[in-house]
Amino acid sequence: MMRPMVIGTALACAKGILIDLDGSFLEGTALAPGALELFESYADRIAFVSNNSSHTPEELSAEMAVAGIKVEPSRIFLAGAQAVTWLATHRGTTRIFALASRSIRHLARKQGLNLTLEEPEIVLLCRDIELSYERLAIAVSALREGAELVAANPDLTHPGAGGVPVPETGMLLASLRAAVPSAAPIIVGKPRVTMFAAALRRLGVTPEDAVMIGDNPVTDGAGASALGIPFILVGRHRDALARDIAGLLWDRAA
Repeated sequence: MMRPMVIGTALACAKGILIDLDGSFLEGTALAPGALELFESYADRIAFVSNNSSHTPEELSAEMAVAGIKVEPSRIFLAGAQAVTWLATHRGTTRIFALASRSIRHLARKQGLNLTLEEPEIVLLCRDIELSYERLAIAVSALREGAELVAANPDLTHPGAGGVPVPETGMLLASLRAAVPSAAPIIVGKPRVTMFAAALRRLGVTPEDAVMIGDNPVTDGAGASALGIPFILVGRHRDALARDIAGLLWDRAA
């Protein structure tokens, strides 16, 4: 973790800036303090790396544009979409039951995945706000029969508006493992390094020339550190980040 007083220097020197969304860049659907200024200052160096598992990059790009953040989908790396891509690459036409949002299910079909309720060989687990008892029972039954479990992320919650915790994929994962303790999940999102590495490739920078901004040391920090990317912890330090960004803008204008 970097101390708040060196954040400004780290941002100014970084050739690539990876940013978490919920709890870091966003507070619920609103921008966090300093977020707009950060983006306007370094837009060409920024990619977003988030454990969001209910949206597609295209959806988030459209939503953020309303708030003045114009970022192309190719610079947004999301755990749910990455899980779909991972399955399309590594599991092909395997029968899959998806506990996931309609957007993620649509993306899965678009990428050629075989979604089914009948004898699935894989359970794909994302944040599913329309989860029903019936669908949960299907997943448990499939796992008991030996289906593989692929989870977008292990987060129990993420910060919503006002810091209120929002149930996440990891909470559903805990319930499935309570019912089927032998189910060992493959985690696609943070803290695995896959999304971090993809974001670096998109920006064309090396780990030592980048920084990661996030609010969760266990996922944001651990994943970044595994690749050697310096990590800036926000949350209780977010106000310091906003002040540093404001200071940089003032220096540039002087």
